Amino acid sequence: MADREALAAVLAAVPADQPLSAVVHAAGVLDDGVIDGLDPDRFTAVHRAKAASALLLDELTADQDLAVFALFSSASAAVGNPGQGNYAAANALLDALAERRRAHGRAATSIAWGAWGGGGMAADTRAAEAARRTGIRPLDPAAAVSALRRTVLDDAPTTLVADVDPERFVRAFTAVRPSRLLAQLPGYAEPQGPGGDTGNGRELRAELAGLPPARRAATVLGLVRGRAAEVLGLPGIEAVGPDKAFRDLGFDSLGAVELRNRLGAATGLDLSPTLVFDHPSPSELAEHLLGLLLTGPGQDSRDAEPERDRLRALLESVPLDRLRRSGVLDELLKLADGAADGGAAEDAEDDDAIDAMDLDDLVQAALRNDPDHAQD
Repeated sequence: MADREALAAVLAAVPADQPLSAVVHAAGVLDDGVIDGLDPDRFTAVHRAKAASALLLDELTADQDLAVFALFSSASAAVGNPGQGNYAAANALLDALAERRRAHGRAATSIAWGAWGGGGMAADTRAAEAARRTGIRPLDPAAAVSALRRTVLDDAPTTLVADVDPERFVRAFTAVRPSRLLAQLPGYAEPQGPGGDTGNGRELRAELAGLPPARRAATVLGLVRGRAAEVLGLPGIEAVGPDKAFRDLGFDSLGAVELRNRLGAATGLDLSPTLVFDHPSPSELAEHLLGLLLTGPGQDSRDAEPERDRLRALLESVPLDRLRRSGVLDELLKLADGAADGGAAEDAEDDDAIDAMDLDDLVQAALRNDPDHAQD
């Protein structure tokens, strides 16, 4: 389709007694990826199949009296879609081409399709999963063809045809920022961050500050599990095990970026694109976020927790066996005991003592350097 000579040969082969009356442009390829993973080659491949071929069809049929010039665009060009920056741009060109043809009195209709059922580009497992997560249901092919017939006879140069779950669709496309484009859809409400978050994290920090230390870790873990369930389209946080790896839950690179964006909006933190892979389970990620919320960038020093409370909350978010495996437990014990080193028997005795202490006692002993208290 993008080879000018080959396409010209196809058009020249149309019999004179059966002149061309309609063109349906359905060419396209996918090469999805987050924006910092795209390069000129990945844009070129997608644009060649989708946009360059459409421009050639427009040029080579300029002298034809066509009743129909139908362009298969995509809903990604109308509303955007995470991971499809190159595909969305190529399809936006089709919409513009239809507008230009209509302005010159020529037939043209660009249809921004949602996913079709029964095979096609969205049949790929990854594409189908992305569509499901964003609330786009596969179109029945027979109904889609019927819609095609009606739309090419309408006056509008562009239109969108998709089977959408409004609530999930709005939630997916307004998770990080508002969208005036979608403001008329059911379920839209301002402010439109996840769960009503304002995007600066102040409400979350205020909530954490008002909680006992024992509940802070659970609150952040609930946030992570809830946002992960939203991204995956799961019914609730119960479907997201706290210690189950994100990869095993079904996250791919696009889902990981979406989760990062939602958590960034909820916490007000500037989070790494590799966040989910650096902290591969909800509990590990929650532990990391709690540390940043209590001590990390973005916290106003005037609102900072007292050092005692911060240390207690941080320690409380880490399982005791992890403290022991990392060696931190031994160092805390030495600090509490005031001992520089100890023999094997002393270490074993210390381990028993530390296991018997609750978290508040451990923190108090560490902060006060109280060896008698540590041994009680």
